Amino acid sequence: MTNPVISTDAHLHLWDLDRSAYSWITPELGPLRATITAERARAELDACGIDRAVLVQAEDSEADTEFLLEVADRCDWVAGVVGWARLDEPATAEKQLGRWLAHPTFCGVRHLVHDDPRDDFLALPAVRTSLGLLGAAGLPFDVPDAWPRHLAATAQLAGAIPELTVVVDHLGKPPTGPTFGAWRAVLADVAAHPNTVAKVSGLQVRGTDFTVDAVRPAWEAALELFGPDRLMWGSDWPMTLLTAGYAGTWRVMSTLIGELAPAEQEQLLAGTAGRVYGIEERP
Repeated sequence: MTNPVISTDAHLHLWDLDRSAYSWITPELGPLRATITAERARAELDACGIDRAVLVQAEDSEADTEFLLEVADRCDWVAGVVGWARLDEPATAEKQLGRWLAHPTFCGVRHLVHDDPRDDFLALPAVRTSLGLLGAAGLPFDVPDAWPRHLAATAQLAGAIPELTVVVDHLGKPPTGPTFGAWRAVLADVAAHPNTVAKVSGLQVRGTDFTVDAVRPAWEAALELFGPDRLMWGSDWPMTLLTAGYAGTWRVMSTLIGELAPAEQEQLLAGTAGRVYGIEERP
């Protein structure tokens, strides 16, 4: 397939184990338990012909966001940074947003809801207040790994704050087997809100083969529910080191994206990310 002029990986991670704890990166995660550098990421992008990437936080900490913004300051291939703010403390979140917005690449906020013990996190009044601040500032909010605990709450959030763009990372982590239909029904509730978009990313399942046929059911559901103009592609690298790697992931996803019309391909590979994260004009 032919990439658009500026192709964007909308979901890529870096981390520095000397800068913060990243407590979720346990020894069992093997190749992930290492500092993941910008230089290593750039090599992966170059090998697949991807022009730029959006860096996404991997820890709910100021240290992680500061690290990503420092990388963005020195790497012109970083189109944007989705960082973190303490959403359950609106006064703190407001101060943090003031700091982060001083950086031109800061483009959104994410909280690791799947690691948060509070099932009602997205409905907490303090969190809703902070997310209202994001909406007023034109910043989107990424929700990771939402199925099954937080996907219905994501739909409710989108309805409650229509000025907030809600980004469903990894299609909410679609399951395989008998619960696939339940996931699709809840994702449809999310997609019914026009202020929602989704990332076709992170669809690999450890211990299984990552193939076009394996991904196609979730892919086709996403296309039907959101349409190409509300979807964006992301590698979720280096998480893919546990499965197909960057190149193997791109091989599968580019095959599926390549089945679309050229204008639809451009939306998935550049247009949606450009609009949602406000990076259209950045080189």
